[in-house]
Amino acid sequence: MEEKSWKDHRAVLNPGEENELEVFGYQTRNLRRALCLLTSVLTCGALLLVFYWKPQWRVWASCIPCPLQEADTVLLRTTDEFQRYTRKKVICLYLSMLKFPISKNPEEPVVADCHSVINQAVLKPELKLRCIQVQKIRYVWDNLEKRFQKVGLLEDSNSCHDIHHTFGLGLTSEEQEVRRLVCGPNAIEVDIQPIWKLLVKQVLNPFYVFQAFTLTLWLSQGYIEYSVAIIILSVISIVLSVYDLRQQSVKLHNLVEDHNKVQVTVIVKGKGLQELESRLLVPGDLLILPGKVSLPCDAVLIDGNCVVNEGMLTGESIPVTKTPLPPTENSTAWKSHSLEDYRKHVLFCGTEVIQVKPSGQGPVRAVVLQTGYNTAKGDLVRSILYPRPLNFKLYSDAFKFIVFLACLGVMGFFYALGVYVYHGVSQRDTAAMALLLLTVTVPAVLPAALTTGIVYAQKRMRKKKIFCISPQRINMCGQINLVCFDKTGTLTEDGLDLWGTVPTANNCFQEVHSFTSGRALPWGPLCAAMASCHSLILLDGTIQGDPLDLKMFEGTAWVMEDCNVDYCEFGTSDTNIIIKPGPKASRVPVEAITVLRQFPFSSSLQRMSVVAQLAGDSHFHVYMKGAPEMLARFCRPETVPKNFSQELRNYTMQGFRVIALAHKNLKMQKLSEVESLAREKVESELTFLGLLIMENRLKKETKPVLKELREARIRTVMITGDNLQTAITVAKNSEMIPRGSQVILVEANEPEESVPASVTWQLVENQERGPGKNDTYISIGNSSVSDGERGSCYHFAMSGKSYQVLFQHFNSLLPKILVNGTIFARMSPGQKSSLVEEFQKLNYYVGMCGDGANDCGALKMAHAGISLSEQEASVASPFTSKIGNIECVPQLIKEGRAALVSSFGVFKYLTMYGIIQFIGTSLLYWQLQLFGNYQYLMQDVAITLMVCLTMSSTHAYPKLAPYRPAGQLLSPPLLLSVFLNTCFTCIVQVCAFLYVKQQPWYCEVYRYSECFLNDQSHFSTNVSLERNWTGNATLIPGSVLSFESTTLWPITTINCITVAFIFSKGKPFRKPIYTNYIFSFLLMSALGLTIFILFSDFQDIYHGMELIPTITSWRVSILVAALTLFCVAFFVEDAVLQNQELWLLIKKEFGIYSKSQYRKWQRKLAEDATWPPTNRTDYSGDSESGFYINQGYESAEQIPKGKLDLGCQTTEQHFETRL
Repeated sequence: MEEKSWKDHRAVLNPGEENELEVFGYQTRNLRRALCLLTSVLTCGALLLVFYWKPQWRVWASCIPCPLQEADTVLLRTTDEFQRYTRKKVICLYLSMLKFPISKNPEEPVVADCHSVINQAVLKPELKLRCIQVQKIRYVWDNLEKRFQKVGLLEDSNSCHDIHHTFGLGLTSEEQEVRRLVCGPNAIEVDIQPIWKLLVKQVLNPFYVFQAFTLTLWLSQGYIEYSVAIIILSVISIVLSVYDLRQQSVKLHNLVEDHNKVQVTVIVKGKGLQELESRLLVPGDLLILPGKVSLPCDAVLIDGNCVVNEGMLTGESIPVTKTPLPPTENSTAWKSHSLEDYRKHVLFCGTEVIQVKPSGQGPVRAVVLQTGYNTAKGDLVRSILYPRPLNFKLYSDAFKFIVFLACLGVMGFFYALGVYVYHGVSQRDTAAMALLLLTVTVPAVLPAALTTGIVYAQKRMRKKKIFCISPQRINMCGQINLVCFDKTGTLTEDGLDLWGTVPTANNCFQEVHSFTSGRALPWGPLCAAMASCHSLILLDGTIQGDPLDLKMFEGTAWVMEDCNVDYCEFGTSDTNIIIKPGPKASRVPVEAITVLRQFPFSSSLQRMSVVAQLAGDSHFHVYMKGAPEMLARFCRPETVPKNFSQELRNYTMQGFRVIALAHKNLKMQKLSEVESLAREKVESELTFLGLLIMENRLKKETKPVLKELREARIRTVMITGDNLQTAITVAKNSEMIPRGSQVILVEANEPEESVPASVTWQLVENQERGPGKNDTYISIGNSSVSDGERGSCYHFAMSGKSYQVLFQHFNSLLPKILVNGTIFARMSPGQKSSLVEEFQKLNYYVGMCGDGANDCGALKMAHAGISLSEQEASVASPFTSKIGNIECVPQLIKEGRAALVSSFGVFKYLTMYGIIQFIGTSLLYWQLQLFGNYQYLMQDVAITLMVCLTMSSTHAYPKLAPYRPAGQLLSPPLLLSVFLNTCFTCIVQVCAFLYVKQQPWYCEVYRYSECFLNDQSHFSTNVSLERNWTGNATLIPGSVLSFESTTLWPITTINCITVAFIFSKGKPFRKPIYTNYIFSFLLMSALGLTIFILFSDFQDIYHGMELIPTITSWRVSILVAALTLFCVAFFVEDAVLQNQELWLLIKKEFGIYSKSQYRKWQRKLAEDATWPPTNRTDYSGDSESGFYINQGYESAEQIPKGKLDLGCQTTEQHFETRL
């Protein structure tokens, strides 16, 4: 029974999706609420503050668990490692509010769509439904399924037949009203948050609350100057944060505002056409597309063709042709009705319709699929509003560190309490002094100091044309050890140059036609295919479309025209495109070609085809182009040359982009038959025509950047949609795969009947074309790797199809391949995202660089996604480079490393600064004293505040080091640094505190002031002290004046200065400290001022600083002690803690290895002499053994000696970290 109750109490929202959430049901209890309210009043709002930070506590305190069906409040929890909670109220909607009657009969559906969740959500006879709003999406309670379901979209279970027949005539006005009430408005609304609300959110941050408490205490004790400085700094920090958030909010609001104001025309069942505002659209509405329009929703095309610009989604402003959803009779879900990508029928929200082509049966019509935030654009905006939280050790470690410092402060609090109570000091003063020591350890300047490092890095990146929308990711860039690159447009030039065609005749390849010869392409089926098989359109007299299609079409020297009277006599629509020979084209017997039907290209299908008609010809022709290996499957075997694979490999191995073309005659003469043809029938039994060869040159920056990353021991991986052999060649030419490295082709096949899934390993051999030739040829042979070659570097290459099979059937084998996988070709956008995620599971810090097209998902998934596109789609990428090459990648990593090291340096400095002050103050508390206000002020403002705000402005080092900085605050070198520096300062301060008491001239000033004033002649002849010298101490009991504070203050102050210098190490991640002019000047000035105060004999200075003049030899002793402390600390930090070789030796001696998954796999793979497998086939049922390590990506100390080949480069000696 309890199990059933728990099941009813809990459900999952969006199962399997990125935004998966657990939802728990609760019922509010008034008595509990009243008790919470009373406690909040009694604690002066402290409980409300805790509830604000921990919404789950509020729910647990005021509600009791109950089945979700009865809940009035739900608690949502993310299913990721962060387990974040959100509280939501359950809203009830009543259909009785509508102006027309609705049947209360449970048997009668509310809406005509039998698949709609609305029918299952409405409770009858109450006509009530319950819903929640989560991250802008509305979910209704499904009474049948017993879970919350998304509304605002048509269900995926609808078939093509359902969409055409249920929604093909439009919705009734009554159903529109019902859907408007349930689904909400079709609007992507980004509210511009009021400034007061943003301010409250910033101020209620836990650290600012603690800071407010600290500053209140300091102000009450008369420590006004520093408190005011911190208040001013905090106010500036909060105002800047609020301004930044407000600006982002305004930008996003303006970006989507126009979307909500589009006027559209819909067909209402029984009423005809109706104009309305786009925010009134509902899923199922029948939309009329008259011409150019920005789509206000996602819609599926059911009649006519459209050309749209999907730059907002893909990052490429290339016209895309959309075709209508066929009215097939089967009951298969419409998204999977055919092998084709369903998206070719879908018009996405935010994209621009630039041309419509009616079918002749009326205007172009589309059924509204999704509205509001359920749409493609809504999803993009949601990804910005609710970004994926960062799982970076630095931030969780920082929190732990602050908790440790707070615990230290609590210990100090009880120590002070004990000392002051023991001496019988009044309760008020005891509490004030104890709280003061509590606040010393956690520096109030910490938030501002950590923020400045990121701000400086952003500023430097902006100068290098790299822009960032997620500043917290900059530190994460410092940990990147693997970068994935798209190929076309990223590693290689965007455009392609025509090289030549290789036609076929009689089942043989013919002589190559070179485009560089200047000769026109001779007429034939190959020329007709190149002229007609593309997705180009004529827009305002200009040909637009995919750059590859454009280059191919230009190679024919034909021209494009809109259909006119001369060529429309054989029954074509006036929206068809006419292609005619241009003045430079070869002589042809055909006046024109008309494209009648188009089956668009899709990256998953790797092909496109058209049905065309030659002028004066009575029958129709099919022309097809696509990836050669894909297209050959659709051709009759006897038409494909026997040496097809060899010829294809010949060109792809030289880095050419190869497209294959095919053709067939259609045995039909009616245009209506052509329009109803299925793609499967068109794309079959074709005749192979030949190959189109195009050059795709490397960008000049590619090779040097990849070399720089390789020298820095950062892995580089290529993820492309292009041909595998072309990708291998580009990888070799760019030296992503170094010379002499072996490439192993991994080919996996799906299970077939009695044969299980298999994976074949083939070694790719290098062959040189001949003497003096630089072109690399590759053949796949049967040779195997000899034992002597097993120390070489290996790289796996595979296609997207093989990756998918490995992912599904060889999941345990996948990590072994990924630690060495370098080339992933023919990858779909979804596979790219999946691959990035798999790399992350191996604990790689992954960077992804792409041009925006098809890379959006991977860019969002990576730790640092860098888009080279300026299109709207790039807003989903954390980083955008305005310079369209990969030079931005090492720049970003350098800045990330500098920012990360700066953050660590500032954190270490502020920790030590708090501890230094804590030790000094604790020693003085022993005799009921403390430092004077101006003594604190000198340390806090002149040193710490100024130093912290400038320490992070040191620029990144221009050369990438071959190892990363530490990625964890809680790493041994960093913890040892803080611990040893604490020990050193503690020893020096305690010795100075005790030693000053042994001096013959020492007296307890606060007890024997008469004695002290009478004996002043021993110390200084230049200072005359009056008997009424009381200083500006405001704390009672006890005076500030004492020999202990006079001795400790210069030591602690100089210690603060020297620690700042020690923790500001430059090379290898930052430029030397002297290049940071402001910081160096401030350090030297602070040190000079401190020494000047120490040795000066000016009464005003001593009076103001509340110091006592001492003999010169004692002052020299103080300076020597401070400098000795600096020398010891500097030596330990630089020669021991920052000594890479020493740490590698320690790790080797104690057998300490990295705990990262990819390191573990590399160590396992190093132990198997049979890995990598070559020239064999494994089946999914086989027992899996064999491990392999790519020594190109492993550090020397982590490989067993027997596996090392001295000729192979080592990589990534990960210093100071256990990642």
